[in-house]
Amino acid sequence: MEATIRSVHPGDENTLAYIQTESWKAAFADILDTETLARCTDVNKATDMYRRLLKEHKGNGYLLLVDGKPHAIAYWDAARDAAFQGKAELICIHSLPDRWRRGYGSQLMDRVLKDIRAAGYSEVVLWVFKDNARARAFYETKGFAPTEYTKPALNTNEILYALSL
Repeated sequence: MEATIRSVHPGDENTLAYIQTESWKAAFADILDTETLARCTDVNKATDMYRRLLKEHKGNGYLLLVDGKPHAIAYWDAARDAAFQGKAELICIHSLPDRWRRGYGSQLMDRVLKDIRAAGYSEVVLWVFKDNARARAFYETKGFAPTEYTKPALNTNEILYALSL
């Protein structure tokens, strides 16, 4: 199976929304309450969000395809929180659950980190649900480390991870 990665562009919003919402349903079913998960996986709202991001050229988005079929997405930009000014932020990385643990997320992360370095950033941060052991383990294998920063989010808690490039 061949994986290719490309930048996202207008017209990708439906694909981006589908991958994100399906990933959330599988990954966060035991982390978020049913009502919150349903609200956050509304594919129409996600499509509108991606349509706006693409129209405004906001962030740096990627689509990973396996044998030409969309499988995973990632987005990064300058850190959104003023406390982390000057750092890049991995805003999301999601993949369809049918091919988890086959190395595609790792390929996508490697590409994102390469591009963040090329953009001149020396550190990247990301927020992850504290109870998301699978994602935390993935980030740690890529060199990210948990920090002391935490915050409430969606009726649970997130922890900030950081990586020096």
